[in-house]
Amino acid sequence: MNQEIAQEFKEQVIYRLDESVRMIAISFDQLSEDEIWKRFNESSNSIGNLILHLCGNITQYAVASLGGLEDKRDRDAEFEAMDGFSKAQLLSKLKNTVKQAQEILSDCSILELMRKREVQGFTFSGIGIAIHVTEHLSYHTGQIAFWTKQLKNKDLGFYDGIDLNIKNE
Repeated sequence: MNQEIAQEFKEQVIYRLDESVRMIAISFDQLSEDEIWKRFNESSNSIGNLILHLCGNITQYAVASLGGLEDKRDRDAEFEAMDGFSKAQLLSKLKNTVKQAQEILSDCSILELMRKREVQGFTFSGIGIAIHVTEHLSYHTGQIAFWTKQLKNKDLGFYDGIDLNIKNE
């Protein structure tokens, strides 16, 4: 992998992480404090749980593993929480966690992107970790958007002002 490809990969991952955070922030703007912790049923998670889960996952994979720090994640606590954070605190926690992961990824050398390591019982390269964090955040961003649309019965306007029908050149 040459430096130019590595840099492009990192820039695309950072962009995708920013896009997910942007969409989550738009969703949060629509929701009340109570709705953040609402559960559809006993088998589902609240948006608050999903944010705590995302912060735990991103910290474990990108911050601890790529950053070479101790893994202190308590995954079960992410899903057991019923409150404890306001909307603003949750969004700030997510933004700070993603920013920390982006900074670590941005500083990764080609060797660190290629190096295999154990995370959560799985073996991933740095590239695999970056892909996992990106797709995992995106997956839960979709759940948060869906849940927000269910609660509010309205389009969230993620792409307001952009013509998404433009054809490729």
